[in-house]
Amino acid sequence: MIAPRPRRAGVLLPAFSARRENDCGIGDTRALKQWIDWAAESGVGFLQLLPINHTGSDDSPYNAISSVALEPLYLTMEEIPGLAETDIAEARDAMGMDVLEARLVDYAKVRQCKSNLLRRAYQRFLAEDYSDEKSEFQLFQKHESSWLNDFTMYRWLMDQADGSELWDRWPAAFRSATLAHEYLDEQRNQRGEIVSEEITYHAWVQWLSFRQWRAVREHADARDVQLMGDVPIGISYYSADVFFQHEPFDLAWFGGAPPETMFKHDRFIQRWGQNWGVPLYRWDWLEQNDYAWWKQRVRKLTEFFPIFRIDHILGFYRIYAFPWSPNRNAEFLELSPEQATELTGGRLPQWAWRDDESAENRAANHDDGDRRLRAILEAAGAAEVVGEDLGCVPEYVRPHLESLDIAGFRIPHWDSDHGHVVPGDRFPECSFATYATHDHDSIAALWETYRMEAIDADADPEERRKAQENLRLMAEFGGMEIDPESPPPYDHDIQWKLLDALLACRSRFAALMITDVFGMIDRYNKPGTVGKENWSYRLPFTCAQMQQDERYQKDLQRLRKSIAEYRGKSNRAT
Repeated sequence: MIAPRPRRAGVLLPAFSARRENDCGIGDTRALKQWIDWAAESGVGFLQLLPINHTGSDDSPYNAISSVALEPLYLTMEEIPGLAETDIAEARDAMGMDVLEARLVDYAKVRQCKSNLLRRAYQRFLAEDYSDEKSEFQLFQKHESSWLNDFTMYRWLMDQADGSELWDRWPAAFRSATLAHEYLDEQRNQRGEIVSEEITYHAWVQWLSFRQWRAVREHADARDVQLMGDVPIGISYYSADVFFQHEPFDLAWFGGAPPETMFKHDRFIQRWGQNWGVPLYRWDWLEQNDYAWWKQRVRKLTEFFPIFRIDHILGFYRIYAFPWSPNRNAEFLELSPEQATELTGGRLPQWAWRDDESAENRAANHDDGDRRLRAILEAAGAAEVVGEDLGCVPEYVRPHLESLDIAGFRIPHWDSDHGHVVPGDRFPECSFATYATHDHDSIAALWETYRMEAIDADADPEERRKAQENLRLMAEFGGMEIDPESPPPYDHDIQWKLLDALLACRSRFAALMITDVFGMIDRYNKPGTVGKENWSYRLPFTCAQMQQDERYQKDLQRLRKSIAEYRGKSNRAT
């Protein structure tokens, strides 16, 4: 039997959301160091981040264009060789205070600002004496060549295609990997060293990104705060991995989730499900090659994160698959299954590659997941693994994850036993307790949504009943008795009864979103939607402002007290 690990309370804080004085309109590595210091002083054991891989044009951290390359928007400009303070000040002035102080990240303006600064610094780096840094950069290129060469070429090709990552719409001259290499040779013959400099620029940016994130990890380790990373189940169809390595991927099918009625804002999800647009894996090919692609992905992740979450870990057992890409969803929205098969050659969304309806299928899916996850654990080494096991969860998954010492999720108001919530002292030790993920409302927003539905006399009776039941379960977990037909508004007392209850649970990990610590209603992402609100919310204060503002002192003091009590309790079974 595996001995219980230390209990850790954590805070979910996406990197883009952190704000600091004199940043460039988005969170960066220096801002995260400031939050690490706050975490250490508050007893917070880990900071949970979203994926930090290089994003595409949709800015979604779960749709990266590389399984390894890092997002350069998180670079701290003051730590870039070749940049002066005046360069950064001028760039900030050009952006304007409306962008720098905005509630949401303006990705287009931030990306343009940082790109201009980086290209200016790169030219100085090439022209001036940075002998130590240049030696370090050359070593980085050598050590990371297994993924870096393909990625930098892909980024250069994107530059040739006006910044687009949509490789199947690139000019015909370089629309495949073979043609791309021929095109590169032609360009080198025509333009000489300029092409090499253009490609090397993207390697230089990655060197800076790895350098700064390694420094963040060192700072966190020194303060005894662990960083928690996130690895998505899929990789973007429009990625360097897929473009140069077709073999690990089945490009005829796209991963997602089955239909779900709770997404009232999206009829497609209710009818067909969530189509994430990530290609399925050819698991047979990956297994024959000792899961090398996945192992590289995980090993690079653990350079920065001693804990990481596997997004949609259910996909290692089986995944819901679509025979069309998301850009065709509108074609199928109003079609019957029979009409849809006419467009797909007889294929419909389905579980890939088998459902869980029979005992034989369940056993086979269990065994598939076992082989695949053991490969992940081998690559993870000493890092701790958390599995996001939400959704349609087969009965064999949670016992299997626990047998592998992978902490699965526990969302209190989703787990009930004969009409009552499962109390926190009955949660498995090997679990990750939280009220919400980045895809959900904050607790304040959730409570108020349920409350308004619960008292709406004109609402659908079944929807009203569900809202009342959800409120009752939440209140029960927090040790409160309420009248579900006339529930109280969310307030500070309700907030901390709920947070205290979570932090008192037996789980190995207990995590709060930073918005929940302060009773905010802002949201990070709404699945099934596309828009500027997703992946862009910025905290309204810097770390220093938060600590100095009397409005937040009550919450900060209560958090420190609750965490101290949580960490002092045993997570052994009683």
